[in-house]
Amino acid sequence: MNAVVWPLMVFWTLLGTLLSPLAFLVIRVCTGWQTARTVRVMIWLYGRGWLVLMSPFVRFRRQGLSRGEIPQPCLFVINHLSFFDTYCMGLLPVANIAFAVRSWPFKMFWYSTFMRLARYLEVEDLEFAQTSEQAKDVVDNGGSILFFPEGHRSRDGKLQRFYTGAFRLAIQLNVPVVPLCITGTDVLQPPWRKVLHPAQVTLKALPPVDPSDFPGETGPIEMRKTVKARMEEALTVMKNEAT
Repeated sequence: MNAVVWPLMVFWTLLGTLLSPLAFLVIRVCTGWQTARTVRVMIWLYGRGWLVLMSPFVRFRRQGLSRGEIPQPCLFVINHLSFFDTYCMGLLPVANIAFAVRSWPFKMFWYSTFMRLARYLEVEDLEFAQTSEQAKDVVDNGGSILFFPEGHRSRDGKLQRFYTGAFRLAIQLNVPVVPLCITGTDVLQPPWRKVLHPAQVTLKALPPVDPSDFPGETGPIEMRKTVKARMEEALTVMKNEAT
C-alpha cells in the first residue's frame, strides 16, 4: 500500500499543481464564479482524486450526506484524527467550503497559495474580529466554513476539548452548525506516523444545529456542549458498528 499510494500522491499533487492554471480558467469561464469559490472547487476535486487513489486500500462510507440534507451556507465542525481528515472532505456533496486552520498549513509551499486564494481562515494568528470579518465574506457569497474545534489531532481517538470560537462565529453569522463525525482515518494513518494501513473510513453528518436555540452570552458555550455531546454519542455508535 505505501509503495503505491505515496508515489501516486506525489504524482497527483504535482499534476494538479501543473494543471491548476488551466483548470482555473476553464471553471472560471464556464461558471463565472469568483476566484475563491473556483479555487475551493479545485481543492475539492483534488480531494476527490485522492479518494480514487486510496480506494483499492480504503473503503469509504458516507452517512447523512446527500446534498438535500446539508443546509447552505453552514458551519461544519468535525473531529480530528489524522492528517488525511482534510482529504476526506472530498466525500462531502458540497465544494464551496473555506477551511478554518492553524498557521502551520500555510507554511506548506505546495498548498499555501491555493489556501490563500480560497480565502481559508488562518485562525491561529488572527484576532476573532478579523476571522469574523473573513467568515462573513465567505458566507455572504454563498460559501460554508469548516472548523476542527479540537484544534489538533486526537492521539487516542477520543474527542478532546472543544474551543468555543466556531460556535461563537455560527451564532454571530446566524448559520446552522452541521456536526461531522469521522472514523477510521486514525487507522489509515495514526497521528505523527507516515506508514499507511488499509482501513474503513466513515464520514457521517448529524442533523443541523440551529444557532437561534442558544441565545444570550452563554449561547456559544451551551452550543459547544450540545454539539460535542451529540458527536460523542454518534462516534460511540459508529465505532461499535465498525467492530
